[in-house]
Amino acid sequence: MGDIAEHHDLLVLGAGLSGINTAHVLREQLPHRKVTILEGRSVIGGTWNFFKYPGFRSDSNMTVFGFKWHPWPHDHKIASGPEIASYLEDAARKDGIMDHIRLRHKVTHCEWRDEDQFWSLTVDAEGTERVFAANFVFLCTGYYSFDRALDAVIPGLDSFAGTVAHPQWWPRDFDYADKKVVIVGSGATAVTMLPVIAETAAQVTMLQRSPSYVISMPSKLAAEKLLRAVLPRSWSDWFCWWKDLGLETALTRFLIYFPNASRRALTWLAKKQLPADVDVNVHFNPRYNPTQQRLCMCPDGDFFKALHRDNSRIVTDVVETVTPDGVLLKSGRKLDADVIITATGLYFEIMNGMQPVVNGKPIDGGAHYTWRGGMLEALPNMGYVFGYVVQSWTPGADTMAKLLVKVIKRMEDKKATKVVPTLVRYEGMPRNLAVDVNSSYILRAADRIPKVTGEDPWYGRTHWLRDVWALWFGSVDEGLAYSAVEGKKDI
Repeated sequence: MGDIAEHHDLLVLGAGLSGINTAHVLREQLPHRKVTILEGRSVIGGTWNFFKYPGFRSDSNMTVFGFKWHPWPHDHKIASGPEIASYLEDAARKDGIMDHIRLRHKVTHCEWRDEDQFWSLTVDAEGTERVFAANFVFLCTGYYSFDRALDAVIPGLDSFAGTVAHPQWWPRDFDYADKKVVIVGSGATAVTMLPVIAETAAQVTMLQRSPSYVISMPSKLAAEKLLRAVLPRSWSDWFCWWKDLGLETALTRFLIYFPNASRRALTWLAKKQLPADVDVNVHFNPRYNPTQQRLCMCPDGDFFKALHRDNSRIVTDVVETVTPDGVLLKSGRKLDADVIITATGLYFEIMNGMQPVVNGKPIDGGAHYTWRGGMLEALPNMGYVFGYVVQSWTPGADTMAKLLVKVIKRMEDKKATKVVPTLVRYEGMPRNLAVDVNSSYILRAADRIPKVTGEDPWYGRTHWLRDVWALWFGSVDEGLAYSAVEGKKDI
């Protein structure tokens, strides 16, 4: 580490949805503290300014996926990536957060020493390496890498004579009109892309090794439009936020507690919207229960409607090999293709893949336990803001930001300069993943995901009711060790 160039108080890493909301919470609840955001890219918005593939959009209801303090201004509830990026910038500007954001400031290394009682962060600041110090660091960097995708072995792909495109690095101005397109994948990305590509492609095939659950969601509700017409906008926004959060929470709980009934309902709903020649038991009957992976949402049934087109189809099979002009399947079937899109998943990582160093020792996040899903054992004065994977992200991220505020207020009460989660380990301690889903990209990242015991306070991201209960009534002493070094001021 070089000489400290700047000393910051509360430092937020990442100016995406979580970072902007966390900065708002910090500035609102800790007005006496100074907040700075470091963003590695040249724009804010995170995910929503990164992906450029056709049809990129949210698969959550924007009423609750957006900010409660800056309500979603449009009538439609499912939004495109550019719309969400514009919304986030508008929120940051109106809240005054833009003035606290440093763009093109990417943290490459961070280190804590007890004799300092602050984090030293190596930052690529617009091409120049500088060292910043921070009293408390908030990691709002999401849960996947921008630089790499999930490795997926597709036999023979190198022999393909056409175009291979990955959604994470979509070719600029790529024209797939009048071409035969095969989308390899079964998740939200594939479900999102198919209806848009089908509008101009000669043929589009979604090739999945195993099915996912897909459910339609209305993009607009007439009742909400009427509500906004008769009530002040602030009242209708408040009502719609609680309504939609309540419905989402209730639906998720139902899917968890009644998996068999949920499976029957989801497959029945899919069958009602599919063409007669599409077998729901083959293509929409997953091997897992609902909520073990995220439900794929499609606005106004656009995905199901696309499958009624003559140029759209879904195939459930395993790739034998890619040939120069298509994909040969294990069943012996051949899919002709000019374009293959590898929608095969994200590469999971927290902390932008960094390994923080504490008193000279690198800390491997996947080897440690998480305190209430927001602080990591052995990492002092650092929290990571993580939302929900199978529900709307934002309510969970917001609750976590507010919980970390409670920790900082407790530090102030105790005049502490350091707080660190401390766990007494014992033989046979449960070692479960903090993210409790069985998606391939999660299971393959098991060694990189923090661990949980499942018991308070060592649990991961579960659901809003549990997290908000912990926020209101949970202890910020249990599992945390507060301390101060003589001669150091409290943060």
